[in-house]
Amino acid sequence: MPGRLREHLRNALGSLPPGPIAVALSGGLDSSVLLHLLGSLPEARARGLRAIHVDHGLHADSGQWSARCAQTCADCDVPLTVLRTEVERAGHGLEAAARRARFAALRAALEDDEIVAFAHHRDDQAETVLLKLLRGAGPEGLGAMRTLRRLGNFLAWRPLLGISRSLLRSYADAQRLNWISDPSNADTLIDRNFLRIDILPRLRARWPDADASIVQSASWVRAAADFIEAESARALARVQGLDPNTLRYRDWLELPEALRDPVLRRWLRSIDLPEPNQYQVAELVRQLAEAGEDKLPCIRWPGAELRRYRALVHALRPLHVPTADWEHEWDGSVLELPASLGTLSLAGADGESRPLTDDLRLRVRFRRGGEALRLAAGTHRRELRDLFQEAGIPPWERGRIPIVLDDHGELLGVGDLWLSDSGRSLFTRLKCQLRWNHALTA
Repeated sequence: MPGRLREHLRNALGSLPPGPIAVALSGGLDSSVLLHLLGSLPEARARGLRAIHVDHGLHADSGQWSARCAQTCADCDVPLTVLRTEVERAGHGLEAAARRARFAALRAALEDDEIVAFAHHRDDQAETVLLKLLRGAGPEGLGAMRTLRRLGNFLAWRPLLGISRSLLRSYADAQRLNWISDPSNADTLIDRNFLRIDILPRLRARWPDADASIVQSASWVRAAADFIEAESARALARVQGLDPNTLRYRDWLELPEALRDPVLRRWLRSIDLPEPNQYQVAELVRQLAEAGEDKLPCIRWPGAELRRYRALVHALRPLHVPTADWEHEWDGSVLELPASLGTLSLAGADGESRPLTDDLRLRVRFRRGGEALRLAAGTHRRELRDLFQEAGIPPWERGRIPIVLDDHGELLGVGDLWLSDSGRSLFTRLKCQLRWNHALTA
């Protein structure tokens, strides 16, 4: 048996990309076996082998656990790094919070392209598939853990996913290894523990090969998920607009149902926006399919919103909109606009702000409806609404563009888009330019 496991690890090392290996050592049975196995392989030591233990500080004996890990590493002649971290308990449950803290600590401590070896085994994989199934996951989730996966600046390697925990326990007993038993592993209020202690034993009693069958199914789903992932990359290239923050919605709706959701999520990840839940995606599909061309469907979730205008869906961070009655008397110096809409100034040829003389005052506000301006002498006045439509400016941005008026209410300029004939004459006479420094979302 020891020879079988070492040969398994030796073969896994042979297909691993170059790079030093750090074993994520909790001190429990599984990670202690993995460290012992890798420590027995010259191929692993030649890469540069070390162990990392993350002390979450959640248990009164956590300091003793760190000391036990140090002894285990000393016995294996492997250097150990102990990382101490604090777990933010709010919001997602203690188990998930500890996992986030652990990965954050690892990311900060690892070298680029260092390979972190995790001791997840076949039983863990079966538990993961069942948890994902019960949470309504799609192919990516049901494919469960990958043997090798990039996580930020490091590679996560799980070489024991095909090995049962009983085999690891037999190895530990045969090698007389010592390990830590975390009492929280017996808490069946934790979902994973409940499956491991109460559910999986009953499944195995009825179906002895349950673990192997579940893991085999996961491998098939993983292959399907990888295929969908590759197809979604190609599909996104076909449906994304010239502006990366846009999507041609009709082309997106015409994608096969299996691709629609992955393409949407890949798009949002690529522009660093949070992803929606399945109900928000379903509502987006419904609104885009049913809303008339004159409608402006909008789907929101924390941190993002999707809005349709003409043939495109625009992905935005939540918009800040100025109050309808905001108005400011302005002397041309740098003016901080409300709702994080940047600054407005009159700038001379040198780029510096050029305040007006005391006898000249302007006013700044935002659109209220009915505004019009004459773009050139001798032409008809144009309604601002029509200019916005012709320029293809989305409706949600129109009320966020500052307009400048003289003290008689004559419209002189609209953001950095248009000057009226009178505005152009005034700013030419003053030898300055209307400058709006901003970052509109679309």
